[in-house]
Amino acid sequence: MNNLDTVVLNFSASGLLLMNAILAIVMFSVALDLKPRDFARIVRAPKPVLTGLAAQFLVLPALTFGLVLLTRPHPSIALGLILVAACPGGNISNFITHRAGGNAALSVSMTAFATIAAILITPLSIAFWGQLYAPTREILKTVALDPVQIAVTVLLMLILPLILGMVLNNRYPDLADRVRRPMQNLSMIIFLLFVVLALAANWGFFLDYAKYVAGLVVLHNALAFAGGYATATLAGVSDYDRRAITIETGIQNSGLGLVLIFGFFHGLGGMAVVAALWGIWHAVSGIALAYFMSRTVAAR
Repeated sequence: MNNLDTVVLNFSASGLLLMNAILAIVMFSVALDLKPRDFARIVRAPKPVLTGLAAQFLVLPALTFGLVLLTRPHPSIALGLILVAACPGGNISNFITHRAGGNAALSVSMTAFATIAAILITPLSIAFWGQLYAPTREILKTVALDPVQIAVTVLLMLILPLILGMVLNNRYPDLADRVRRPMQNLSMIIFLLFVVLALAANWGFFLDYAKYVAGLVVLHNALAFAGGYATATLAGVSDYDRRAITIETGIQNSGLGLVLIFGFFHGLGGMAVVAALWGIWHAVSGIALAYFMSRTVAAR
């Protein structure tokens, strides 16, 4: 596995552009559930969202750094874990929270707020935690990690579609109601197909190295769920909100992670395998967790 830190995956510039467009469509579909009054409601009762953001951007990166120090994985794997932890919550968290009997409206709001915050926090988090660990610091020295460029990428790919979706939902609610479910279903199918095709282009490499990363990804994801649950419990929020915060912390936007890896880290092998496995595993673990949560009614 020594060459994992130097192997670069096969991914074209046109493929990266297509993935950006797909993620924009996914974010647009999420925003069709949002209206400005949702944000006003959060301002009046900010505790659950602030708790979720703390779990997402403070607790999870710190737990990730602890995991890296404890396990000492290959540098590219370590940086992949750090990058995934720096990303905002993934959009499938909204669906999974609903299935878990949690506060789906809170989940959508947390996704939106975390996505907006990611413009600033994601590049700073990657740089901060990556610089603290000597092996990943060496990787950061070899890449042109421009926080401004990352912020622009997040802005164009996530924030602009978020705003457009909210505008459509606010000004043309009937149209938004008609297209919401088809858009959400279609965007998820397209995204999953694209991930499968991207993996197929590198299938041999993926099979060779996934076994070295899978255990870490499963453990990392479990830490994310546990960190969200513990943070929400310590904050004293209701079980209804705690379910949303737990799932939002454990479901990361690994699609954004892949875009950043191919756009700024040249498709570095260990990082890409981590993000790709996260994209698969967090859906499996999230749905399983939702099943167990749904067996009891959440107290509000």
